[in-house]
Amino acid sequence: MHLEGTVELQANISQSGGISEVKQLSGSPILGRAAVDAVRQWKYKPYYLNGQPVEIQTQVTVNFKLP
Repeated sequence: MHLEGTVELQANISQSGGISEVKQLSGSPILGRAAVDAVRQWKYKPYYLNGQPVEIQTQVTVNFKLP
């Protein structure tokens, strides 16, 4: 489709380090779907608070650029 742009997402990282929820904040709806699909596959190391894994929320920026 030859689209470029930036997509802002809000993602929840679960206690196990997987992505439990992703929400698009801004950007093209077409690119947003691709960004959400990609971010849902990401894995993080769990975040710990007082020795216990906790769920956290983070903001992700995905830039789409043509070669």
